Amino acid sequence: MNDPTPTGNPAIEAMSPDPSSGMLPGDAVAIDVRDLNHSFKNHQALHQVNFQVMPRSLHGFVGPNGAGKTTALKLICTLLQPQSGSVQVFGKDVLKDTKAVRQQIGFMPDHFSMYRQMTVTEYLDFFAAAYGLAVADRRTVIGDVLALTDMDGRADSPINGLSRGMQQRVGLARVLINDPDLLLLDEPASGLDPRARIELMEILRALRQMGKTIFISSHILSELAELCDSVTIIDRGRVKYTGRMRRLLEQNTESSMYRLTIAEPQERFEERLLGLDEVDSVTRVEETLEYRVTCSSQITSANVLLAAVLNLEVPLESFQKDLRHLNEAFMDLTEQGVR
Repeated sequence: MNDPTPTGNPAIEAMSPDPSSGMLPGDAVAIDVRDLNHSFKNHQALHQVNFQVMPRSLHGFVGPNGAGKTTALKLICTLLQPQSGSVQVFGKDVLKDTKAVRQQIGFMPDHFSMYRQMTVTEYLDFFAAAYGLAVADRRTVIGDVLALTDMDGRADSPINGLSRGMQQRVGLARVLINDPDLLLLDEPASGLDPRARIELMEILRALRQMGKTIFISSHILSELAELCDSVTIIDRGRVKYTGRMRRLLEQNTESSMYRLTIAEPQERFEERLLGLDEVDSVTRVEETLEYRVTCSSQITSANVLLAAVLNLEVPLESFQKDLRHLNEAFMDLTEQGVR
């Protein structure tokens, strides 16, 4: 599959299916956005936006405030109509096949209203009825989504008595009621404490394992780098990068920087590493058993360093290139200030 974006921008990578994409022969692309433009009065929110999301992937959607993320999400989930260009969801056009698209998506906005006087079960039952599920089916489905979001113990709790994190889980349970193939999540971790964010990310990983495609907009870049296998970065309505997460993190990475982890403490390990001809410097990552190693400029292959470390006869647990962080890539690709 070739990149539909004839922009000439080297940051925009062709999203060809590969063994890690989860795409099977005959699959339609989960989200296919082509030459999308959208304006509000004199403000152009999106300009020639192109990107694709593969089926059964976790795709991050990143951009500064006002970049056009929410506008794009609303266009994908049929709440807005494209003014020019096209959006397809699993091969269905959002304008021509609106009803069919809505049957395949679940949209969780950043700020969503909840009937807080209801219990969790009453709230979910209301939406299950709106989707046309029979009473018997509703009980089964509600039980399933509560178990999936680890909220079955709070089924009879009033929503207004739940924490922000618990309410986010209820919101996620709601969008799962109709068993959508595609989840569109706008800042789902907004306002959550660290533990609640970690638990939410684990739920999203589980959903992906179940075959869901997840398109997630978030400002928490470190978590997206860990969570997502692909990403689109948008700034001032224009796509700055779309492609695999790892490819983005590898760009402009110093090839001589590596991270390695040992399974147990070793006496004088940093000193022994520094004694290698291939190593210029060693930094221990806080109080862990992970080390950041800078190699001599003449090292052209990771295998050279790996062989030297293995010769030290230490219990090596992991060894990899030290990729730059997503926030560094984000700052490189986006402009300062707001429009």
